[in-house]
Amino acid sequence: MLLAATAVLAVAVGVGAFALTRDDAPVSEPPVTESPVAAPSATGSPASAPVSPPSGVPSASASSANSPLPSPSASSTRAPSPSLFVDPSGAAAKQVRSYENAGEIENAALVRKIANSSTATWFADSSAGTASRAHSLVTAAAKAGKLPVLTLYNIPYRDCSGQSAGGAAGADEYRSWISAMAGAIEGRDALVVLEPDAVPQAVQGCLDEERKNQRYELLAYAVSTLSENAGTRVYLDAGNPTWITDTALLAGALRQAGVERATGFSLNVANFETTGSNVTYGTALSGRLGGATFVVDTSRNGNGPAEQGPQGNEHWCNPPGRKLGDPPSTRTGNALVDAYLWVKRPGESDGACGNGAPAAGRWWPEYALELAR
Repeated sequence: MLLAATAVLAVAVGVGAFALTRDDAPVSEPPVTESPVAAPSATGSPASAPVSPPSGVPSASASSANSPLPSPSASSTRAPSPSLFVDPSGAAAKQVRSYENAGEIENAALVRKIANSSTATWFADSSAGTASRAHSLVTAAAKAGKLPVLTLYNIPYRDCSGQSAGGAAGADEYRSWISAMAGAIEGRDALVVLEPDAVPQAVQGCLDEERKNQRYELLAYAVSTLSENAGTRVYLDAGNPTWITDTALLAGALRQAGVERATGFSLNVANFETTGSNVTYGTALSGRLGGATFVVDTSRNGNGPAEQGPQGNEHWCNPPGRKLGDPPSTRTGNALVDAYLWVKRPGESDGACGNGAPAAGRWWPEYALELAR
């Protein structure tokens, strides 16, 4: 689950209004023999010198026999390690200014960790102006010489009637929306995380056969259409390490959804699984996909996942004791991992699940401070 339906609004550039959550039951895998502020500036992002893999993260040699899937576009013209775009007007930046104005310097310094970091901008409906906002985002990033991260989240029957239910009204509307979004970012560099949860939910069985097949067809259309832009890097979402643990099953579904035309796949969107766990899982899944590369959402996984609780949502809905994870960067020290990203915007609520939490997608300064400490 990603966000409450009441919070599904089109985002303007500079405002991240979408929360991300999870309450997914795992699908097990049979045994296999193969291993698996100052307010931030619009013209800059935190320095990203080459880094070693985080502690506990296995490395992958660039000479691995599992070479990345070929891109349908002229990827050789892309910068190998671009700096990620930092939104100068998001909720975290506004909170920093509010704390500074109130003389709360320590709190301002904590939230600045979020404000000065690249986070994804979400596009989650077909309302008028959505494509225009996407165009404004990629244009601003291009002027800054940075790479923006966009999350497209509008698949029909989204979230299988869960908290984030919604999406395009039908297949034709979705195709039109994807075509418009592809046109809006054409000619600019962009990294797109495509439809969080869509494939794992289909694998898990929340859709009937007709809707499942339609979902795969629409995702393949989205991958193909977006990938026609030479500057667009498309990562089809693949869930997280504890969800579909049968990597052979998941790989088959990803292939049906067009992953072979994508740049790769994404993991851990809005989840809390450790970076090491995601890299291990992603490496195994990559082996099923001919060496596909992937990106990991590390926004809130600094302390790993919370414990399961009696209500069933304690581990994904604003769990206490979590921390910011590895900083966003395209320099991961691992040939299979294209980037660590903050797809989920730290400080935005997962839902009104107790402890004074606001509705999903709303900025919650108390939680932002907890994550940043």
